[in-house]
Amino acid sequence: MKLSTREDIEAPISYVYNRVSDFAAFERRALRQGVEVRCGTEGAAALGTTWDIAFEFRGRARKVKAELIKLAPEEAIEIESHSDGLLALTEVEVVALSATRTRVLVGFDMRAKTLTARLLLQSLKLAKAKITCRFKARVLDFAKAIEDDYRRGH
Repeated sequence: MKLSTREDIEAPISYVYNRVSDFAAFERRALRQGVEVRCGTEGAAALGTTWDIAFEFRGRARKVKAELIKLAPEEAIEIESHSDGLLALTEVEVVALSATRTRVLVGFDMRAKTLTARLLLQSLKLAKAKITCRFKARVLDFAKAIEDDYRRGH
């Protein structure tokens, strides 16, 4: 199942990239939402950084292992995740439209490797319209937050 969206942000590419690659901020946000996150490395994230993530979904404890597989400054970020027979790839690309405008392209592709994962993925596909709407809304909210922070003086 693949989800993708794009948003234009009124901020320079360097500022936008710094925000989308602020993994510590994402970790803090996940912790506030009750998700357990453990980073495999100390300090700033670099290529090969891993995270062990644990949360509850549909009444069951889930564990995810995520790895940063691409980190191209002011270009793109890719994170590959594995969980219970599911493989997910998250891609974030930033493109400068002008000196003060940046386009963010976000893609999420999930594939099943086991029968159980296929059943889960099939149930998610049945709700794809709703999931796509939520995905786009969250990316839009994040883009607006970046834009608002930039307007307030970084």
